[in-house]
Amino acid sequence: MQTSEQRNARHKKAMQRKKEHIDNKIDQATVDKGLMVVLTGNGKGKSSSAFGMLARSVGHGLNCAVVQFIKGVWETGEHLLFQNHPLVEFHVMATGFTWETQDRDKDIAAAQCTWGQAAQLLRDENVDVVILDELTYMLTYGYLDKQHVLEALSNRPQGQHVIVTGRNASRELIELADTVAELDSVKHAFDSGVKVHKGIDY
Repeated sequence: MQTSEQRNARHKKAMQRKKEHIDNKIDQATVDKGLMVVLTGNGKGKSSSAFGMLARSVGHGLNCAVVQFIKGVWETGEHLLFQNHPLVEFHVMATGFTWETQDRDKDIAAAQCTWGQAAQLLRDENVDVVILDELTYMLTYGYLDKQHVLEALSNRPQGQHVIVTGRNASRELIELADTVAELDSVKHAFDSGVKVHKGIDY
């Protein structure tokens, strides 16, 4: 049986090896550019993660913009928090969920109008961070021209960071991204008949 001193010695060696590995990875990271992050999957928390990054960016004084597709009928906490912040520009499609509108032509027109605002932001060198919340649905449903979207993302200013959220991110979006996280759904209260809650779900 190991003594406390032996366990501590083993732990210290393991942490020294880990630190050496991480330090080497940091030394090898020499590319400096704006990142494209895709947050996808069926699990809860994609937009929440994006707005967490928004809070972090604002904390560092970066100029940010948020473009929300699909959402906009409900009064969300993130919109209430950031809508009047001097470092955050907000654009919301404000049609609600597609299964509520049930009007494809209206949804397409709203998506294209909202995308026009996003495309302008993706050309603006003064905008450090752009969140394209629920953009993946606009491509899945064919509301936006996928090639135009990919070109705008590819040709944005070199130092601009972009965060894309939504389920079923296309292969092209994933290939273009620098970082991709897929959130899986293990369990959700709503599936058990539990109501959504202000401050937790929206």
